[in-house]
Amino acid sequence: MKNVYTCLLCILAFQCLHATGIRVSTEEELNEVIKQAVPGDTIVMVNKTWTNTEIRFFAGGEPGKQIVLKAETPGKVVLNGKSRLMMSGKYLVVHGLWFRDGNTMGKPVISFRKNKEETAFYSRVTNCAVTGYNPDDRSLQYQWVELWGQHNRVDHCTFQGKTNQGPVLIVGLKDNRINLENHHRIDNNLFGHRPPLGSNGGETIRIGTSHTSLESSGTVVEENLFERCNGEVEIISSKSCDNIYRNNLFIESEGGLVLRHGNRCLVEGNIFFGNNKPHTGGVRVINEGHIVQNNLMMELTGDGFRSPLVIMNGVPDGPLNRYNQVKDAVIQNNTFINCAPLELCAGSDEERTATPVNTVFANNLFYTEKQGEIFRILDDISGIEFSGNKVQGPVTTKVKGVERIQLQWKNLETYPIPLSDSLLEAAPSVRPVRTDLTGTVRTRIRAGAVIPGNERVPVALRIKPGVDWPVEKPSVKTASEVPGEYKVIEVAPGRNTLEKAVKKATDHTVLQLSEGIYEIDKGMPVTSKLIIRGKGSAKTAIRISKDGDVPNYFFRVQQGKSLTLDGVEIDAGRENPVKYGIISPVEPSSEAYRLKLNDVYLHGFTQETGAVFKAYKGTFADTIRITNSRIEDSHRGLNLSYEKEDKGKYNAEVIDIQNTLFKDLGQFALYYYRGGNDESTVGGQLHIDHSVFYNVDNNEKGRILRTRGIVYVTISNSVFAGSPEAKQAVVLQGSKNSMVNTVIYNSGELKLSGGAISANILRTNPMWTDTRAFKPEEKSPLKNAATDKRDIGLLQMN
Repeated sequence: MKNVYTCLLCILAFQCLHATGIRVSTEEELNEVIKQAVPGDTIVMVNKTWTNTEIRFFAGGEPGKQIVLKAETPGKVVLNGKSRLMMSGKYLVVHGLWFRDGNTMGKPVISFRKNKEETAFYSRVTNCAVTGYNPDDRSLQYQWVELWGQHNRVDHCTFQGKTNQGPVLIVGLKDNRINLENHHRIDNNLFGHRPPLGSNGGETIRIGTSHTSLESSGTVVEENLFERCNGEVEIISSKSCDNIYRNNLFIESEGGLVLRHGNRCLVEGNIFFGNNKPHTGGVRVINEGHIVQNNLMMELTGDGFRSPLVIMNGVPDGPLNRYNQVKDAVIQNNTFINCAPLELCAGSDEERTATPVNTVFANNLFYTEKQGEIFRILDDISGIEFSGNKVQGPVTTKVKGVERIQLQWKNLETYPIPLSDSLLEAAPSVRPVRTDLTGTVRTRIRAGAVIPGNERVPVALRIKPGVDWPVEKPSVKTASEVPGEYKVIEVAPGRNTLEKAVKKATDHTVLQLSEGIYEIDKGMPVTSKLIIRGKGSAKTAIRISKDGDVPNYFFRVQQGKSLTLDGVEIDAGRENPVKYGIISPVEPSSEAYRLKLNDVYLHGFTQETGAVFKAYKGTFADTIRITNSRIEDSHRGLNLSYEKEDKGKYNAEVIDIQNTLFKDLGQFALYYYRGGNDESTVGGQLHIDHSVFYNVDNNEKGRILRTRGIVYVTISNSVFAGSPEAKQAVVLQGSKNSMVNTVIYNSGELKLSGGAISANILRTNPMWTDTRAFKPEEKSPLKNAATDKRDIGLLQMN
């Protein structure tokens, strides 16, 4: 009797244990329990930080008896270091884990396979997060999530802050036939901010590759939020057949949903809110048999491949990894509100000559308050049939099948809807649309994504994506420099006072300098988000100590940090001058830095191969901004030219130069380099306004500005002078390069190619009173001749 009683107690204890879960607190316990798991088991990881933990979730559940691996409290099980998760088997569920600020050194963080032969089926990762899981080197490629096998699901997860190469999430089709026709679901996830990568490989989701692009994947991507996903032009890169992209919400994302390879995909019910942010895009169509319907695009500003809707040209009989011709596509019942023009036959060039054929563009609705065209037509559009399309606004269009109308609208909380039913009467479709954007059944054929007067909220605006516990945003971007958020520390002039203050500074610090001289003995690494503010470049000077060793640089901005210099002079000085004024991180880095100079006088950097600023290979600045400054008497100005592998990489997203003088430089004022023909990135942005370049690279083969491969270059209201031996002032290439209201006098030629434009270029003497302040004489052609009605050239100088 006693033995029977003991056995009953053991059975009851075992049942209770499995009812509440099997608790594990070490990696060894975890993987041992997984080995012993049976259908219906729940394994509970205790709340703590798990470092360098490899979870090998290889087990077999059953329908209705899944094996669950979960956090004791969702969000309280934090995995870091080299921690990762591999899943293989059937009916597995992972719940509540947070992979935070780790680095897998090239391996996926979460993988639905053990190896090429052993994958997961009917398994799920839910209510989990991956944030800031990045290596130090942005070029090290790995994905955060890899979906393999069949019938797996990733849902209600949060992904934020990926900065290295490789998509956030991929669906893999290669290596094994079991990965085809997978019917995976990716739903109700939050894909948060991904900063620009500066090269190809910055997608948020990629489904397939070009090599497997003619295979069917059957993946559903629905009810996800993509917020500021700016890694590259392809937010979603669809490279397989028969996928569905439905009811997703895109907010301020610099790219689009791209049907890059593969056929027969459905894009419906998605909402794209650009909020007039630059480079925000919509949908790009390539290949055959796609349907794009019931989507809302609002305030999208992108152009080229980032336009609100793009229909591409293809390569005749091209290989799988190029652009196939658009055939049998249907684009219908979409609404475009205050968007940039759509691009038809985009990418047309000597290679991409196959224009779209047998394509329907029907019953779409346009509303715009801006003058201009609604289409940019770049080749023959006779293969696109237009019918039933409506447009309201001060636009012109010569395309048949597009009718101008005047509607009444009602502003809802997030977007306007049309009210005029009869004016939207449209043409019968080859593929009738059963419902509208909100899911309401259509009873009449009407243009646009929303039935007139329908105030029902669309699914994409009702979603609650991401985890159900609070996630701190990873610190992967340079913080905005709002003075009110900064603490101010007074630093007295003298030897090493500034050097010590910079070393001690924490994020959001202002070092307030006085009038006087600040001497340093060593270069100063900037390891915080720092502002150094002097009393003006004529009053506060930073120099090298007279009897100390000469450092290689004055300031080095570390990854993820920012440096603002305001009102200081930086003097390289001495017979053996400092080589660089400011440098980027020396090693390749995953996080962007930021540099701002205002009222800064940098001079004396005359050492051969030296420069006022140098960006090292593999580093990336989100912004370099120089205003009201002087860069003089140096070998080179800004040097961002070391990405010479010609794979489309470049070292800064934006360079903005305003009211700044470059004078007496032995070589270039700026070398901003992007090699190769990669079309996935913004491609760099250079803006120069009200600046003067005098006696710069005054050599036989000299070029004052070098901007090879940079996509966006605008030069305005500026002067190039005093370089009679220079061959070229600047070479502008591409339709987004321009120079306007600028003087080039005795300083080489302006060369334009690839559709670059110039307007109002003067070749006359600027007639300055002197070449120190560069103030124009009263009769100077610079007077009041700028686009802003002020003087061309410098606005003010100290």
